[in-house]
Amino acid sequence: MALPKTKAQIIANVADAAEITKAQAKAAIDQLIAVAYKGAKDKKGFTIPGLGKLILVQRKARTGINPQTKQMMKFPAKKVVKFRVAKAAKDAILAK
Repeated sequence: MALPKTKAQIIANVADAAEITKAQAKAAIDQLIAVAYKGAKDKKGFTIPGLGKLILVQRKARTGINPQTKQMMKFPAKKVVKFRVAKAAKDAILAK
């Protein structure tokens, strides 16, 4: 399995593909990340067409079992961030 790309490698790839400087590519990626974080807090979430959607979800309170002690535990309700992969991304990655 290949190692994941670092942020610097991604910036270099974007800069080369778009024929812009690395500083411009870094600014664009950083702005996209900032907009995604802000958009995820919105009820509609933040969508990147062809890639997926970043959403904030309210999880209900639940009970579970501690695997070490086998005792019942209560987990409180909380908000979690989820990423839903777009169908186009699934098709492109899983296509044979």
